[in-house]
Amino acid sequence: MPIGGERTLQAAFMIVVYAAIIGFTDNFVRVIAAEAGLWQFHAIRTAMALTLLAVVAVPLGLRLRPVNLGAVAARSAIHGLAMVIYFGALAFLPVAMVAAGLFTAPIFVLLISRIAYGQRIGPFRIIAVAVGFAGAVLVLGPEALSGASLPALLPVIAGALYAMGNIATRKWCPDESAETLLAGFFVALGIIGLVGMAALLLWPIQVPEGAAGFLQRGPVWPSSDFLFWTFVQAAGSLLGVGLMVRAYQVADATRVSVFEYVILPASAIWSWLIWEEVLTPMAILGMGLIVAAGLMIAVDAER
Repeated sequence: MPIGGERTLQAAFMIVVYAAIIGFTDNFVRVIAAEAGLWQFHAIRTAMALTLLAVVAVPLGLRLRPVNLGAVAARSAIHGLAMVIYFGALAFLPVAMVAAGLFTAPIFVLLISRIAYGQRIGPFRIIAVAVGFAGAVLVLGPEALSGASLPALLPVIAGALYAMGNIATRKWCPDESAETLLAGFFVALGIIGLVGMAALLLWPIQVPEGAAGFLQRGPVWPSSDFLFWTFVQAAGSLLGVGLMVRAYQVADATRVSVFEYVILPASAIWSWLIWEEVLTPMAILGMGLIVAAGLMIAVDAER
């Protein structure tokens, strides 16, 4: 049922499915990071994703040619840079701190929408974002608020860039198809990955063993496990991110961004099912707040 003339509930459903897919695939990044590097991962995942997209483009009648190439390129660069900073920060900061920083994005969506576009932001939506962010902090635990430093600002910068990219999806690219924006996103990540691989090949540095060397590791000969889980990542990201992009096209960014908090409980549930990582009572309470924030937006986002 449309709210405020926009398909908010449809967008919410897309985000829930997106979160379930990404929550599953991202739980296996630790397997990929144990043997390969961030840059090779992005480059190979892009090659796989674009191949899959090309295979289904004709039978599904997908439109990949951009209407506004400059707008698509700018939006893709912003989103790609946000993801590279996010994954890169995982190399030297706790996962909780990095995730908490990225999930400041809805706050930046509100600020940018108000300052740059003069959009009216009702108090009900502001409260919903605050409730959702409080829930995210509870899910992530108290360590998410400790150890503030200059490196700790990197995930927040990623959150700001992610917010800019989400706003750009609707403001700059209203006539683009979801598959065009999806292809642009992967191309940006692929280019960044190839540049990183080339730099580390030409100027190799000392690399820690295992997942600790994810950021510093140059190209290595990929194993079958790496190729399999990278393909799972490519296919999952293709479907999941495609749904996310479409959600931001059919509804206002300040509404859709709140629903993205559902990624946290989705990831936690998959972590429990796959790795038997148990949730704390505080985390369960946080999930309740996250759900409440989404419901507040869905019920009345215009107050």
